[in-house]
Amino acid sequence: MRAGLETARPGIVAGAARAHPHRASLYTLIGLMQFFWAANFLIAKIALRELPALLVAGLRMQLAALCILPLYAWKARRECTRRDLPMLLLLGVVGAGINQVFFIWGLSKTSVAHSAIIIGMTPIWVLLLASARGLERITLRKLAGILLALAGVAVLSQERSVGARFGSAPTLAGDLLTLVAGAAFALYTVMGKEVNHRYGSLTVNTFLFGSGALFLTPIVIWQGRSFPFGGVSPAGWLALAYTAVFAALIAYLIFYYALGFVSPTRLSTLSYLQPVAVTLSGVLLLGEQLTAPLVAGGATILAGVYLTQRG
Repeated sequence: MRAGLETARPGIVAGAARAHPHRASLYTLIGLMQFFWAANFLIAKIALRELPALLVAGLRMQLAALCILPLYAWKARRECTRRDLPMLLLLGVVGAGINQVFFIWGLSKTSVAHSAIIIGMTPIWVLLLASARGLERITLRKLAGILLALAGVAVLSQERSVGARFGSAPTLAGDLLTLVAGAAFALYTVMGKEVNHRYGSLTVNTFLFGSGALFLTPIVIWQGRSFPFGGVSPAGWLALAYTAVFAALIAYLIFYYALGFVSPTRLSTLSYLQPVAVTLSGVLLLGEQLTAPLVAGGATILAGVYLTQRG
């Protein structure tokens, strides 16, 4: 698998081949996607103050699905083959179901710093999955990077600080839930590469959010049947809308568009500085603690991720 830009691939709207985008334009879009995702750690915390975690995850996907369906019907209504339908539906269950449930659930039980750092390990999971499919080769340097990142997780798990002013104290349960979310996103990234080439970002994401929303509907009904929605403030609803429209819908459209031109490993690595930005934002805005285990563990994990990409 090549780490750089690839040849012409499907665009956001359709699966037909199209001209390669300008490199600066492509990486500007990727930077915008990373900004939306980085801000999501903080903004989702606002929604989690007023709504249960599982309800946030479910409503987020349902709102994203409602937004993308009209766009799909207008721009890119395209039938998929019977061969690809199970894969497209599975992408929704993994990427919009399992990944989002465990991400939001984990974020509700840990700090934004821990969540961002653990999600920052996604390139390692992508590397392992790509290697299992014969798309990547694990060299000794990459293996050393994997082991270094895992050692960083062990150091990070030793941090148990007092709660932040507005956020959550890190917990082992929250960290483990977030770890599952990162692994699910890596699986979704590697699985989606092939079908994205045939259908384009809009079609793939319509199936992603549609099947993910259906998968999470029982959770929404269960969590929402006795929840006092009238008590949610405008800020809570706006935070939920941000997580659905910007951090999910728009960011995922950009992600799968970029995946048509950039390898999964390379694309996941471009989020390298995100954990640093989120950690500093958590300290400044949420009053989270900047402790020795957090700094040492986070730095070790990021060093491991960096080493795997230089191997």
